Amino acid sequence: MEKECEKLLRGITGIVRECGGIILNADRSKSVVDAKEGHANFVTTYDKMIQEKLKKELLALLPEAVFVGEEEDVHASVEKGYAFIADPIDGTTNFIRDYHASAVSVGLAKDGAPYMGVVYNPYPDELFTAVKGLGAYLNGQPIHVSSHSLKDGIVIFGTATYYEELAERTFALAYDYYKRSLDVRRSGSAALDLCSIAAGRAELFYELRLCPWDYAAASLIVTEAGGRVTTVEGGELPFGASCSVMATNGVCG
Repeated sequence: MEKECEKLLRGITGIVRECGGIILNADRSKSVVDAKEGHANFVTTYDKMIQEKLKKELLALLPEAVFVGEEEDVHASVEKGYAFIADPIDGTTNFIRDYHASAVSVGLAKDGAPYMGVVYNPYPDELFTAVKGLGAYLNGQPIHVSSHSLKDGIVIFGTATYYEELAERTFALAYDYYKRSLDVRRSGSAALDLCSIAAGRAELFYELRLCPWDYAAASLIVTEAGGRVTTVEGGELPFGASCSVMATNGVCG
């Protein structure tokens, strides 16, 4: 059983690494950028290209699974059996601007709960992985959340730019955390922010609305690294609907 699990993880990481290569070698001059609903909500030719590759190759790897991707109009239920929940480029605006903070994110859910997570930032060649109950890893080495308190910690937040009605509350929280922590950060990729919590690089992350493909993989990486992930209100994350997300090292709150 463990060998089958390892084989599946190797297959997923291989596909994700190849998709990261597409990001690195992208010719932005030939990429069409379309606007989706909401402020600064974009999709590029490469988002669609990578999602098609992920869907085709992940389902070939595990044919009994369903596939849920950001760039699909209709999403399958993830409540029963296996479900890949994928974001082809998390941090699309960063990708468009060549900001080097974008990731390929693939979560595998089993009966509605996280089972595997893979997040790859191709720019520094950082591959974060986790399997339920087996710990979290960065490029094959174990990672763990930090033990810093909030006053000695870094807070990362997402501005939920597509949801302008959340802006005032988002920045009010950021100012409150700024006063109570070492400093605040904003990267533009929720998946990478969550992985920063898992790797002990920061202590608290929040965003007031995210979709399952933003956190399906990285939330498992955080919990397997010893951290805690809930909604901002303290509830369990749903994997079939959008919600707020808060991740901590278990000390901050």
